[in-house]
Amino acid sequence: MRMCTVSRVLLIGAALSAGVAFAQQYPTRPLRLIVPFAPGGATDVIARILAAKLTEALGQQVITDNRAGGGGNIGHGVAANAAPDGHTILIMSSSFLVNHALYPKAPYDPNRSFIPITNVASAPAVMVVHPSVPAKSVPELVRLAKANPGKFNIATPGIGTLPDLSASLLKLTEQVDIATVPYAGAGPALGAVLSTQVQSAYMALPTVVSHVQGGRLRALAVASVTRAPSMPDVLTMAEQGLVGHECEIPNGVLVPAGTATAIVQRLYQEITTILAQTDTRERILGLGYTVISNSPEQFAAQIRSEVEKWGKVIKSAGIKPE
Repeated sequence: MRMCTVSRVLLIGAALSAGVAFAQQYPTRPLRLIVPFAPGGATDVIARILAAKLTEALGQQVITDNRAGGGGNIGHGVAANAAPDGHTILIMSSSFLVNHALYPKAPYDPNRSFIPITNVASAPAVMVVHPSVPAKSVPELVRLAKANPGKFNIATPGIGTLPDLSASLLKLTEQVDIATVPYAGAGPALGAVLSTQVQSAYMALPTVVSHVQGGRLRALAVASVTRAPSMPDVLTMAEQGLVGHECEIPNGVLVPAGTATAIVQRLYQEITTILAQTDTRERILGLGYTVISNSPEQFAAQIRSEVEKWGKVIKSAGIKPE
């Protein structure tokens, strides 16, 4: 019995040593960082910041690979089916959390197809109105809408986006007759509320912050746990009595399921070191995002929680992709 125990300890020690040696040799060739969207958006910009920094840290070229289409599903599927050797990395955003509920044949499972590394940065959704709307808070807007059924609407950046689901959640919990008007992206939705085609909008903070600061829009609430540094006077949804309405747009890094623990830890250590650098943080903050840099375990728990939350909203509201 004692000999078996000693043998088992020796085997475990040998495996750990092999894992450390493997991580020290990794990577052995250029890496690709899959971005499931077209170039130019915030997720793509953050990916390119990481790619440049990881190239320096790992000693191998990290190439951004834009695989747009299918609401992010094309890129998610490519990454999910890649070899789990640490040479293919995915950067995800909010579509990763909801597509499995929106699309019955989504080519990945958000909880099983990947190993989370870290949530790099996030930005909350913000409810805004045109200054001509008298409401100064979300409860005031709800009261206005209830007093004028069928006369208020909310622009969103598209069916199934987190801001769109947040608008649906508000309608469900407050039982208010406010029509959601999903546009083909944040730009058209922003233009609609600025031109008073719609009275209000639910958007990611980076899209609206300059317009709020310039007085062209009024922010009613931020959908984050704490107030946004760029809008310190704007109350959170919870501060206005709307608990459970948090909506933060993540930009996280994952690798295919089956990737060695040693590689996961190596990538986590390198990325957290990069995110602690002043120039990296300033560039991400300049996009309107907050650096998160949580652990793989914390990020996995976040994904599970968000997938469950928004899946329920999708089912309850009967939301279907276009």
